[in-house]
Amino acid sequence: MTRECSLLLPRVCAALADPRQPGSDDTCLEKLLDWFRTLTEFDPSVKLVQDNPCLAEFITSVLALPEPSPSILSFTLRLAGILAASESRFQHLQQEKLLVRLFGGDGPLSSALWEDASVRSGWVEGVHSMMHHQPALHFLCNGGGIDVIFALQGDPSLFVASAASRLLVHMLVLSVESETTKPLSAKDCDWPACAQTIIKHIEDSLQSSSASHVEQSLKLLTILFGSCRSTWTEVLWLGIAKQIESFAREKTVEVQHTLAKLLLNMAWSPVFCDSEGSFWALVTSALEHLTPVQAGPLAVGLLRLYECPQDVRIQALTVLLQPMDCILRAASQPLEYAGLLDESVSDPATVESLLSSKSSCAGLLCQTLTHLEELLSLIHLPLDLPYAPLLRSLMTLLQLCNGSLSPSSLLGSTISRILINSCRVQRSALDVLAALAERTGCDILTGSLFDVLLAYLESPNTSPTVLKKTFQATSKWLMRLQEVSCSNTELQQTEKILEDVFLVLQKRLCSPCWEVRDSSLEFLTVLIKCLSDQDEFRQSLLSSEVPRLMENLLEDPESYVRASAVTAVGHLAFIMYFAPEPPAVGNQYNKENTLAKLQEILSTDPEGFPRRAVISIFTKWLRQGCTGQLEDTERFVSRVIQTVEHDLDWEVRLGGLELVEVFCCQTVCQLGPPKCSYAPVSSAVTSSLHQNKSLQVFCRAKVFSFLFRSLCDCDKPVGQRACNTLLVLRGIFCPISTSKDSQEAGTSPAGPDIALLQRTLRQGSLAQNFPSEGGKGVNFEDPESVLLALGTVDLKELNDELNKCSDHVEKSPQSLLQDILATVGTIEENEADCY
Repeated sequence: MTRECSLLLPRVCAALADPRQPGSDDTCLEKLLDWFRTLTEFDPSVKLVQDNPCLAEFITSVLALPEPSPSILSFTLRLAGILAASESRFQHLQQEKLLVRLFGGDGPLSSALWEDASVRSGWVEGVHSMMHHQPALHFLCNGGGIDVIFALQGDPSLFVASAASRLLVHMLVLSVESETTKPLSAKDCDWPACAQTIIKHIEDSLQSSSASHVEQSLKLLTILFGSCRSTWTEVLWLGIAKQIESFAREKTVEVQHTLAKLLLNMAWSPVFCDSEGSFWALVTSALEHLTPVQAGPLAVGLLRLYECPQDVRIQALTVLLQPMDCILRAASQPLEYAGLLDESVSDPATVESLLSSKSSCAGLLCQTLTHLEELLSLIHLPLDLPYAPLLRSLMTLLQLCNGSLSPSSLLGSTISRILINSCRVQRSALDVLAALAERTGCDILTGSLFDVLLAYLESPNTSPTVLKKTFQATSKWLMRLQEVSCSNTELQQTEKILEDVFLVLQKRLCSPCWEVRDSSLEFLTVLIKCLSDQDEFRQSLLSSEVPRLMENLLEDPESYVRASAVTAVGHLAFIMYFAPEPPAVGNQYNKENTLAKLQEILSTDPEGFPRRAVISIFTKWLRQGCTGQLEDTERFVSRVIQTVEHDLDWEVRLGGLELVEVFCCQTVCQLGPPKCSYAPVSSAVTSSLHQNKSLQVFCRAKVFSFLFRSLCDCDKPVGQRACNTLLVLRGIFCPISTSKDSQEAGTSPAGPDIALLQRTLRQGSLAQNFPSEGGKGVNFEDPESVLLALGTVDLKELNDELNKCSDHVEKSPQSLLQDILATVGTIEENEADCY
């Protein structure tokens, strides 16, 4: 602790303990606790409390108050716990009788303030913080505190109840691992006293007739087996296994839900996943008896587990696929298609009942689809899925949702009525459909699949959010189609599908709904990026009305649409103008026209999104070498940066700096690095300037003017990027830079201008006027002046300043203490809350 903080701390403690002062801001108190945690972590000695007696005095003062505020009392409990985390400080506070007054039976436990959840939470957190050594453990167990924690497991505040369960787990682990002298075994199990108390509480609760008590113990065990991987957990399990097994067959919803989480945590523990017999038999029983909603998360968790036995894995997959199997069978004619499953794990009637109910149908299907998407996202699946039947079930589900399928069975008709226009189910199904595009074995259903997708794309009843998902799935499957199309028949099928897609797009691009126009443009951009090398795609696109409509949307009234149109048109340019063999449709005029439109948007669009999109596209063009010869590129870059340097949107200015980086990199690579190593105003400079073409290009393009001005930008990311770029350029052009160079700069004719520049840069974003060419200031179009500036200005120091956190002073402990004093000194609550 610094001297300044040690002088402020007594005043802060006195102010916090003064009931006449308004309460301090809770955020400040949290930050104060964080500071004490940091102090105590680095120094476990008693020195902190001995050197700062105001801490003990503060605790005493709060305890002496007849009615302390709940927030200050909670803060005091948590502070005491942090201080007592080391054994030496614990003993010191014990000698002062502070801990027993705070955490004992005569403290807040017996006061009216205990009714406040924040006080109970502070008590639990304080105990948890100190629970790092045996004296604290014995203090709590012998003083009756453990019974308080047992009671808090059922606290009406879920936050307090959860914290109590975590505390019990922490105490159990500490007791076993610090007080056990020999390894525990099932035959010879001698639990330490505190551990024995907690285990007996678990066993009693599991045998209780109260479902809430059972659930509390299951939650505690879930936390334990999820966090502790010690072998003694298996000894504990063997004592309660039979009682847990009975819950798998019960129908108590809360208990079964918690049981599924418990078994999953145990399966992921190396203590249990390697065991044979009883544990996996229990998992199998749970998969069989839990409802599909409860068993789903357990099933997908087991399928992600590499060590899961194969028979359990197959059973888990069966549970996961059962709702989709039911959809396929309910909507198909008898024997029309094979189902997803040969046999069910649980009673099919349970799944049918859930899907027949309006309250549970969509929820079960969405959960199942989410789990399937999660499974399909794995690089290596634990076992093969029946991809073709799964795809058919997804298509069936989507047809039920849009009313294009009329099932003959009663179950199918019921499900269809429930799911009609269910956007939630449609979105989930389309997500899985998109994920399936990356798996093999579904190609035989491609024609039918695109019929379903096109129906969604064409239907006026498709909501904008579902349409967006349909576009995403369609783009994935179009890419898949291009990969597998080999025969003439397949190529003709691909051409027909593309023609149909572009016909739909022509309508969607004219939709009165801006979200639809925006999604359509995003979809087009994805297709152009991924399929532009395919002849069939290019022909279908360019022979349609889509390119013209895309350009029209550059003037859309909605800024999001204009931004998406800029991106789409920018990528279309790669096909129309910049391809090795662009299509011959008189594009030279169109190319210049497109460029002029984008530059106009960059200069005049009132919204930031379209301007950001333009600078992003220009940078992509530059990266791909689409801006012509070096002279053309130089003019192009110069025009762009002169526009963006005055843009009010910092992301546009930042995009301009990225463009400059690309331009500099390409130019240096094209012309080669300087032939000499330059130092500012050295004798080599003048003779070598003519050889250094890159430097001359950058000066003419006004690159250095833009970069140095950006150092004073009011938005820090802009200044940081400009400084990084200048450091790179200095490394190229002035690799040798010394203090002598700075002295020589003072005698140079440009010396006063450099000095003015340095003073301006030190002011940063507070600089009122940047020294410009023509008057006072460095001439950034003059290579010699630029080299002088690069070698003289301390860019490294400037970079360090820019990289400092903007609130590095305000976040200091000293500033925090001052803020607390300012806050408690005001009449209006939170008036000085600067956090």
